[in-house]
Amino acid sequence: MSAAKSPNLGIVIAGLLLGILMASMDSTIVATAMGNIVGELGGMDKFVWVTSAYLVAEMAGMPIFGKLSDMYGRKKFFIFGIIVFMAGSALCGTADTITQLAAYRAIQGIGGGALVPIAFAIMFDAVPLETRGKLGGAFGAVFGLSSIFGPLLGAYITDHIAWQWIFYINLPLGLLAFAMVVFFYKESHEHSKQPIDWLGAGTLLGSVICLMFALELGGKEYAWNSSMILGLFAAFAILAAVFLVVETRAKEPIISFALFKKRLYAVSIICALFSGAAFIVASVYIPIFIQGVLGGSATNSGLVLLPMMVGSVVTATMGGFLMSKTSYRSLLIPTFALLVIGTGLVATLTPDASRLLVTLYMILIGLGIGASFSVLSTASIHGLTAHQRGSASATLNFIRSLGMTIGITTFGIIQSHYFSGSLTKLLSAKGGGAAPAGAMDFKDPHALLSPETRALIPPEILGKITAGLSSSIVNTFAWAVIPAALALLASFYMGRQKMDASAEGNVQTSGH
Repeated sequence: MSAAKSPNLGIVIAGLLLGILMASMDSTIVATAMGNIVGELGGMDKFVWVTSAYLVAEMAGMPIFGKLSDMYGRKKFFIFGIIVFMAGSALCGTADTITQLAAYRAIQGIGGGALVPIAFAIMFDAVPLETRGKLGGAFGAVFGLSSIFGPLLGAYITDHIAWQWIFYINLPLGLLAFAMVVFFYKESHEHSKQPIDWLGAGTLLGSVICLMFALELGGKEYAWNSSMILGLFAAFAILAAVFLVVETRAKEPIISFALFKKRLYAVSIICALFSGAAFIVASVYIPIFIQGVLGGSATNSGLVLLPMMVGSVVTATMGGFLMSKTSYRSLLIPTFALLVIGTGLVATLTPDASRLLVTLYMILIGLGIGASFSVLSTASIHGLTAHQRGSASATLNFIRSLGMTIGITTFGIIQSHYFSGSLTKLLSAKGGGAAPAGAMDFKDPHALLSPETRALIPPEILGKITAGLSSSIVNTFAWAVIPAALALLASFYMGRQKMDASAEGNVQTSGH
């Protein structure tokens, strides 16, 4: 790649990092602003769609844009992603109803689906081997940091400016990234124009949409055994089966199953799936424990998660630096072991635990997940040619996001089950009559995060509710040890490859 020798490479990398930051952060930035948004726009019954629409569009677009960038060039699709993302952001800020906002978020998500995987692929194309590890660490750190930093920024902007600016802030950032890539990135390798696998793209899109909406709406808008949710799962199964058949016959499949014959690639995908599921549990439930059980004063999850964020940035950066010196396997085994230990330790917490103890466990989890952000991104494209990297990178990001989505849904059901059970016992202890003041208002644990709300509950009732909440969260973490342990187990099968000349993929692999 001529870009590897370009004096403007630093500007290009900065543009790519901005793209990753925007797209990754926007999947979480609205979380802390939803109260204000619903208060102004109404539509409490539809607010779940605001997050779902973005995630569905982003996930569905990732593999498709990754493959298209392999076939027709990365630059044009990265630029397309920025333009669509900015257009969606501008529209979100003008939304008058919650339905409009959800539709505009879907437009944003389409752009986000192009930005993240293609940014990683451009970096691997444009950067020489000797500096790729360091930059891989920076990319991984930004990716991990953005998922935690999003809620903090969302809360700050909402409280001090206006919720519309959580979307408008993307416009200057997007324009800057656009200029950096358009004017300074010179794409040099040839792209072979192949027929587009429209049937594969369509069935993948349909199956992802059905699965995501089933997971997002099940247990919230509709009962899990309702005809709507069962129908969505059935549609997902049928479309996924058709997709698998189509992809085995397509000349240029959206997801090349031939790549899964490469052990390092297949194991990287498995590690991303399980580590993503374990990580998202910590991101969601540790803030609830600190604020709902310990009565922490922090009112937004971004600040609460700061220790975990610091830990993840440390190992993401270290992983990037060490990839050329030691094997991917040797980096992931000890860090995933820390993830298992940290998750297991959180499962031992009690309502009497100190904030310091929780912080130490959070740091362990952060250290445990950080390396996966940088190391897996590099390992998944190891030995692949330039025109396979976009698809491979996109598939990894897609699977990681899928793991997070399935994880938060599955563990949300588990936590809710345990918490509802504890409230039922509390009622039974009161003689099964009328609910004690405040007891049944808190099936949603977020209600306990506000100091004002906690002050309204009689101390003896609050103590029992927080004990139930604590028990439900630690039990959830006990279950979350399973995907963390599976990620650790999978990492043992990675082989001995490290980032060296064989990572260049000069030899055509059987996957293309």
